[in-house]
Amino acid sequence: MLQNLYVKNLALIDEVEVDFGKGLNILTGETGAGKSIILGSVNLALGGRYSKEILRKDAAYGLVEITFSVENEEQRRQLEKMDIFPEEGCIVLSRRLMDGRSVSKINGETVTMSLLKEAAGILIDIHGQHEHQSLLYKKSQLQILDAFAGKPLEEIALRVKNAYKTYRSISEEWEKANLNESDRAKEIAFLEFEVNEIEGANLSDGEDEELESLYKRMTNAKNILENAVNAYGYTGGSSDCASDLISRAIRCMNDASRYDDRASQLLDQLSEIDGLLNDFNRELSDYQSSLEFSEEEFYLTEKRLNEINHLKTKYGNSIDLIMQYLEEKKERLCVLRDYDAYLESLEAKRIQAENELWKQSDQLSRLRKEQGAILAKKIEESLRDLNFVDVKFEIEFLKLNNYTAGGIDEVEFLISMNPGQPVKPLAEVASGGELSRTMLAIKSVMADRDHIETLIFDEIDVGISGRTAQKVAEKMALIGKNHQVICITHLAQIAAQANRHYVIEKTVTKDITRTGIRALSEEESVEELARILGGAVITETVRKSAREMKQLAKS
Repeated sequence: MLQNLYVKNLALIDEVEVDFGKGLNILTGETGAGKSIILGSVNLALGGRYSKEILRKDAAYGLVEITFSVENEEQRRQLEKMDIFPEEGCIVLSRRLMDGRSVSKINGETVTMSLLKEAAGILIDIHGQHEHQSLLYKKSQLQILDAFAGKPLEEIALRVKNAYKTYRSISEEWEKANLNESDRAKEIAFLEFEVNEIEGANLSDGEDEELESLYKRMTNAKNILENAVNAYGYTGGSSDCASDLISRAIRCMNDASRYDDRASQLLDQLSEIDGLLNDFNRELSDYQSSLEFSEEEFYLTEKRLNEINHLKTKYGNSIDLIMQYLEEKKERLCVLRDYDAYLESLEAKRIQAENELWKQSDQLSRLRKEQGAILAKKIEESLRDLNFVDVKFEIEFLKLNNYTAGGIDEVEFLISMNPGQPVKPLAEVASGGELSRTMLAIKSVMADRDHIETLIFDEIDVGISGRTAQKVAEKMALIGKNHQVICITHLAQIAAQANRHYVIEKTVTKDITRTGIRALSEEESVEELARILGGAVITETVRKSAREMKQLAKS
């Protein structure tokens, strides 16, 4: 549920904050007061486009922040899949708008625009003129039907999607497989060359690393040997070396040990050092010997390393990758050498995959048609509730000429609004106001199945009045029992149904124009209804009518 909206430095808004409640939240106000700015602010917070002109004059930035309480478990699960977790039961979406760029955040953490929009789609559903127009598209109509059918259809739709993925993969392989004899011979020759080149190298695991280490030692052997020789000279290869000096020290301590036990202990330590140094000198001598190699050894090492690096350049960055490449090409060679059997096997797989796809798609289509008949009847009943007295509503199914990941169905909503007229596509019949009422009818039917708690309606009252307006108001109140509904309206019939009523006002102070919003008390709500009903002059009779309208709505 949308709990709070905070807006700063946008258009005529200096700074406003408003708390919304459960049920039907109605926003009214004079023409030009800024109702569209309030709704536009919500759109901006949800990732809508903006231009720098939307920023208040001389403001460095604009800010929109909306807070949602998340009580629905399905919403919570969907958000957690996106690594978004409510904090104290709330999700805060915010967007800071600057000249040419914006920063979006969820619970204070900067996020991408795509993530913000995805999260918003779980939390809120906005219906303005653009959304009503989406009803005219067959794709949108199919989405409505699928949403109505719910989980049983989701399971079959997933099987169709997986079957389509398998079918397309095999079909693409089959389409690429039809090589002529000349092309097949060329590919066989090329693959044989690659396989022979890799196998002829007789590669072994870790060989490249060992060779690189050896080559590095060989290329630096002169410098290494010079330092090793000097080290040996200091420790054991000349007079006055460390080994010779330690031997002298041992003789001295040996004489001293005859007179004192402590000297004897020190002698033992010195003897141990002498033993360690002798061991070191022997290993250093062996190391010097290992650094001696012939020009032929260097040549062979360099040649082998170049051969391996050449194979790496062509077939993979490591010996493991080269060997994987080899296995793939050997498998491909087996296929090409017995190509007829391969094509026969591939065609059998393709036919099997197509049969499975058809089976799943047909099952999906049958379920859609069953649910479509139910949905059409419910929408027709809901439209009658909205004062479409002689309406007929049907859902027509057309079979696509090709398979898709969504099945083989195309649907079209058909409607007749006058007696004796045949049903026609919605796009050919419905006006803007009729579209908005049709969307409302659909939303009322979907209310029990829709996990999105907050619905915003704008321009729902376009082109209606009188009894029709009353019917629309009652339908919105009905939806408000299971959802939070926020609606901008110009009609008293709809405003009277409000569980919470807000007025949007424009004020001028010291030649500065500002738009604000505030919640109305019961009496203030009656006064606002009277303004809508009475226009320029509000009489006691008008006020009485407004009060009666409010009381009737409650009853």
